Amino acid sequence: MLAIAGAIALFITLVALGGYFLYRSLPGDGQAATPEGSGTSADAQSDSVEMGAVYIKVIGESSDVIVRVPGGEVLTDTTMGQGEFVSFDHSTLDITIGDPSAVEVYIRGERHDLSDREPGYSFTVEKEL
Repeated sequence: MLAIAGAIALFITLVALGGYFLYRSLPGDGQAATPEGSGTSADAQSDSVEMGAVYIKVIGESSDVIVRVPGGEVLTDTTMGQGEFVSFDHSTLDITIGDPSAVEVYIRGERHDLSDREPGYSFTVEKEL
């Protein structure tokens, strides 16, 4: 009888550990959720995030973001959700923002306010030499 109880306890322990490690292996950003309005922005995170020539972070609900090398490779063409960001360090980039009011854009570390631009706003960034 004691052996059966020990086997059941071992089984429950193994199932619990398996569930824990399965949960830990699921994809995610590994960061705790930040409450709305907590004041975090790319400025506050600049020490922890490598900012390239162009840094785009979604602060609204979502926005389509297309970044490509002129006449060449598409680097990203996706709908980004709140809190997601991309950073690029190429010599020249063509960028299209689906919802400019939903993103923060930094070019060479300087914030550019695009909130008053029309949806689908496009611009080109050339790296300073």
